[in-house]
Amino acid sequence: MALPRLVKAVVFDMDGLLVDSESLYRDALIATAGDMGVALPLDVVKRMIGHTWPGSARVLADHFGAAFDTDRLRTRSVERFYELAEAGVALKSGVREILDYLDQAGLPRGVVTSSRRKEVEHHLGDHGLLERFHFILAQGEYPRPKPDPAPYQAAAERLGLDPGDCLALEDSHNGVRAAAAAGMMTIMVPDLLDPTDEMHALCIRIAADLHEVRALLEAQGAS
Repeated sequence: MALPRLVKAVVFDMDGLLVDSESLYRDALIATAGDMGVALPLDVVKRMIGHTWPGSARVLADHFGAAFDTDRLRTRSVERFYELAEAGVALKSGVREILDYLDQAGLPRGVVTSSRRKEVEHHLGDHGLLERFHFILAQGEYPRPKPDPAPYQAAAERLGLDPGDCLALEDSHNGVRAAAAAGMMTIMVPDLLDPTDEMHALCIRIAADLHEVRALLEAQGAS
């Protein structure tokens, strides 16, 4: 399937799409909850994916009750995450290849993430990728978080383009909702979350990896 329109820019999510960080966050959260004497089910962790911390805290409070110490879980799980990530957070398959193609094609690109800039600089900086994006919008740098379209609307403004001319790449349900609501062509590249019927309806494609996305862009450029 060809892309529906000419892509003039690409906007990437980060966690679970560019870097393999979601699995580390998952392990850190589950282990920290165990230290606190509770079991954190995987399905609850999955409902936290794609949220900023306030949204994740609401998911935890819905599951454990309002008295649950979400701040303690956050503080210790972040510490544990960095312990796990000390050796570095792996790149997802196809990242360098798609960025090389975007360089070749002269297509601008940015990152829109629910993570803090500190995490962005750690995860992407370790791989020397910070300078390969024209802009990065991290948590707190847009008015409302995903699934609100505001992050992707802000990205389109930074690019000086209509959202409909941009391709958004996401792995989370909330990210797909945000990008699609902003009017961007949206492709889901699943990580920990499986695509649902809603995701199929909102996306122009569900791709196996970034190699597949690169091939779509290359086909467009060759036509």
